[in-house]
Amino acid sequence: MEPAVAADRVRRPRRLDVLLAAVVVVIAQLESWLTTAYDPKAAYAAAALAMGVVLAWRRVAPLTVVGLVFVPLLVMALAGRRIESAYVMLVLLVAFAAVGAYCERRRAVAGLGIGLTLLAGVMLCEHLVDSPNAEPPVAGDFVFLAAILGMVWTLGVALRERSQRAGELQERADRLEREQEQQARAAVAEERARIARELHDVVAHSVSVIAVQTGSIRHRLRTDRPAEAAELSGVEQTARQALAEMRRMLGLLRADDEGLSLTPQPGMDEVQRLVDHMRETGLPVELAVEGDRRPLAPGVDLAAYRILQEALTNVLKHAGPAHARVAVRFGERSLDLEVADDGRGLDSEHNGGGHGLVGMRERVALYGGSLETRPGSDGGFVVKASLPIP
Repeated sequence: MEPAVAADRVRRPRRLDVLLAAVVVVIAQLESWLTTAYDPKAAYAAAALAMGVVLAWRRVAPLTVVGLVFVPLLVMALAGRRIESAYVMLVLLVAFAAVGAYCERRRAVAGLGIGLTLLAGVMLCEHLVDSPNAEPPVAGDFVFLAAILGMVWTLGVALRERSQRAGELQERADRLEREQEQQARAAVAEERARIARELHDVVAHSVSVIAVQTGSIRHRLRTDRPAEAAELSGVEQTARQALAEMRRMLGLLRADDEGLSLTPQPGMDEVQRLVDHMRETGLPVELAVEGDRRPLAPGVDLAAYRILQEALTNVLKHAGPAHARVAVRFGERSLDLEVADDGRGLDSEHNGGGHGLVGMRERVALYGGSLETRPGSDGGFVVKASLPIP
């Protein structure tokens, strides 16, 4: 803590502590002025005021407070006057509790030692001033007071440690939440980059077809219709330039250790092969295709295949011994996919936040579809996706 900040805290105690000190001062003043045995009353009232006021700094300077509350007692004891009032015990309880609650362990132990030493000094001074030649006071009185003050100090230490543990747990929970958010953002970014790399192949193929077909038509028209052939030459050149720029963009998206893939991107025509591969790895899979099958846009075709692939991979990794059912429905306006299993469902380690589901959500959102993931009615897990078909 900066010295200026610490000094500011000492100058400005908390309102609750000021209120507590004010209440103690009022109680002490009433007792000092109303008790007939006190004489002179002004001296006892001044001592009561000094003991009560310092409690306002019990949080910001607990060691100082536990020392200062004994000063009026020592002064009055040396003057041959005892303060035998209930507020004295109240002040000591508050001071010792503050040392335990607001000091770190070593300082708290030191504060307890200082307080008990001063208590013994006050009791000894009172005895020597009253009866200099008498025997020392009975240790039982000191032990009794020390036990009470020690219990209050112990309670303060326990409350401080509990508060520290609660703060540490809250900080750990906040840090874990931030880490999870960072991991989620990183997973989304990674999946989007992977989807972009795959879509590059789809779009690049289409642009290549445009360039090739345009060049073929231009070649046939160059003699009979030279003007149209010249215009098609510009279209062909633009397509090839766009293809070159897309290849440069792919270089930015590709990971450092990822080579260029020459394998064609899969589609729904490869679903049966995917199912057969899963069966070979030990996962029993049933496949049902409904509706009139028709050609899909390349991006939708790839997205649908990847969704089925990710869902079956999750079953293989996390469901344990299970059977999977794959349903593909070609509707009038949408392609509906469903993968269900009868495995163990979600557990504490795989709670639906893995990269596979992130990739599914990103692919579905890219084409304006919908995704539903939930536990099955009879156990297991269900993934449902719907992709619009233009």
